[in-house]
Amino acid sequence: MDRTQCCVQLSVQPSRALVDERFVILVEKAPPGFQLSVRALHQCEDGHSWEAFGHYISDATGTVNVSQDLSLGGTYSGVEAMGLLCSLRPVPGSKPGLRMRKKDVQAPMMVTISVYQGHQVEGFVDQVPLASVVVERWYVAPGVRRIPITDHGLTGTLFLPPGPGPFPAVLDLWGGGGQLVEYRAALLASHGFAALALDYLTAKVIRETGKMVEDQYFETAYKELQKHPQIVSSRIAMIGLSFGTTMTLKMAIYSKVVKLRCAVCISGSHVQPIEKSVEEILSSFNDRADKTRINEENQVIWRDLLLPIPTDPSLKADVGSLQCPLLLVVGEDDQNWPTKESAEDIQEMMERAGNSHLLTVLSYPDTGHLIEPPYSSHTRTSNFKPVGTNQKVTVLWGGQMAAHARAQEDAWKKMLAFLRENLYGGRKASAATQSNL
Repeated sequence: MDRTQCCVQLSVQPSRALVDERFVILVEKAPPGFQLSVRALHQCEDGHSWEAFGHYISDATGTVNVSQDLSLGGTYSGVEAMGLLCSLRPVPGSKPGLRMRKKDVQAPMMVTISVYQGHQVEGFVDQVPLASVVVERWYVAPGVRRIPITDHGLTGTLFLPPGPGPFPAVLDLWGGGGQLVEYRAALLASHGFAALALDYLTAKVIRETGKMVEDQYFETAYKELQKHPQIVSSRIAMIGLSFGTTMTLKMAIYSKVVKLRCAVCISGSHVQPIEKSVEEILSSFNDRADKTRINEENQVIWRDLLLPIPTDPSLKADVGSLQCPLLLVVGEDDQNWPTKESAEDIQEMMERAGNSHLLTVLSYPDTGHLIEPPYSSHTRTSNFKPVGTNQKVTVLWGGQMAAHARAQEDAWKKMLAFLRENLYGGRKASAATQSNL
């Protein structure tokens, strides 16, 4: 054991990279046919620890290449190059319902990769690893600038790529949990897009007035991007996830101010009462609360709230009048929104209207609601507090780890290509980094 401990070598390349870059984990100089566990450990900013591990057997040269070799068990199995990140889960004894989300994007996600003797499933804390390496995973590339936006009642953060610009821009909306979520916008800026992460459900103006924002709030954010000297005013897109897709479609179709080059809707629906306020749209969803299902594990399933997809045109956004390219990202095992049924109806509406050439649909089997940037840990269920309530519930988001991880990687690559095509017009984005940092 002592000799093995001295000899085993572990390398991770690149050891410092953006979160959407793959790494290669190589174990060398182990005895041939040696059973070993490769483990990842990460402590979140909230103090909770997450782990993932795979079981491997070294080859005749005493080598394991995690990118190429089979994991025989652990938190993932098979050949999963990034399984040590995608399958991260709270360590045993953690409180239930946790979800990993980066708060401070200006600090890296630190992950310790370690090798242990044998096929271990627990008790890692009591064992001495044979070798360990610490890797840094960043949402911001060098030179990306983070600028808080508070003018005109807005609560947001603008991320600008390195260099003078001007850059095309993205207005980035998250879902019904509110808060200012920055990590996707930061990563977009690392790929050459100015990106404004916008809090529109728990913004400071809402806390101060007690009133939800109106359409003008989003239009003000759009105009802030337009007038920025380092942004191309005619090349602005919107991205929405979950309830953010509701607002994205509302602005893209009905706003007289917002003129988008393209829109991306992830895990959402076009079902909404038209010509209604944000508060009224949220209330219309709550009015259907009797369609909520609770499974045997006491997890909330909300996908039925918008089913069946209405035929009444006043109850869904008129995507047939959309005039900009639209990318839909759909998880076919989404248990929170009926995204698959919504995408099918959107396609039918646009085909009837003659604008289906503007539509691209990415639909992924065994993929849940929370389609995040690549290599984010798959969260099948977690605690969630909807805006306007004081009660946390445990929500079933859906998805199977391996399929969901592949969907996140594929969707992100295709989304970046979609944004480059429509915002850069075929010109290459001035990405902050082309490889590791």
